[in-house]
Parts: sequence; C-alpha cells; structure tokens
Amino acid sequence: MAGGRIVVGVDGSEPSLKAVKWAAAQAALTGDTLHAVISWEYPASWATMMPGVPPEFDPERLAKQILDQSLAEALTPEEAAATTRTVVGGNAAQALIDQAEGASLLVVGDRGYSGFKAAVLGSVSTNVTQHAPCPVVVVRGT
Repeated sequence: MAGGRIVVGVDGSEPSLKAVKWAAAQAALTGDTLHAVISWEYPASWATMMPGVPPEFDPERLAKQILDQSLAEALTPEEAAATTRTVVGGNAAQALIDQAEGASLLVVGDRGYSGFKAAVLGSVSTNVTQHAPCPVVVVRGT
C-alpha cells in the first residue's frame, strides 16, 4: 500500500536505532512515509526520587533531543529531514498504539528482557504486538 505511514518507536537505545534503520529501509521499499515517535512520563515517585531537579528541567524537551539525535545517527540527512516526529507524554506502549492508528506498520526495537526482569519491567514490544491496530515488526538485536 504505497503512500501509507510507518510508525517507529524511538527511545535512543541501540535496539530502537536498529528499528529506525529497518523502518526507513521498509519505507523506501514501499513508498510509505516514516513517522518517529518518542514518549516520556514522570516516574510515579518523581517528587521523592529527584528532589534536587531544577524547576526548569523539561522532560519533553529532553525527549525531543533524544528523538532528533537518534534520527540523525540512524538515518541519512535526507531521510531524517523527511521523517515526521512526534513527542508524546505518557506510557510508551500506549503512545505507540495510539500513533499507529491508520498506519500501515508499527516498528519497535526489542530490549531482549526475559524472565523476572521482563515480568517486572513489562515490555513495550510485547504490549504493542498484542494491542496495535496494524501489523507490528519487532526488530531484534544481535
């Protein structure tokens, strides 16, 4: 379906950079546009964890910087310039699911957590594969 949209989740990690590269290559093959999404949220214990954080700290601005740096690192300048960028406050999996509405594909990296760590931390890739409104590709690391 040429002219569609591929949504890719970005968090600055190596797996997400691989996902961005894969999604850009797929978009070039299909003629789809690339839409990169990063999300941020305050931890539940933000006030007690970070009492010395200056009031000018802006997590949304930091997320945008991570998104811009990730695209600059993973893509050619032309690909990066053509990529739509969205910064969303909230849960990463839910943000990706919401942004994937109407998309032809959702692409995410896999951190590779397993066992207890995966049970405690959860998994964005697992969540989106179960709930996304479109097909999902999980790009695995080495």
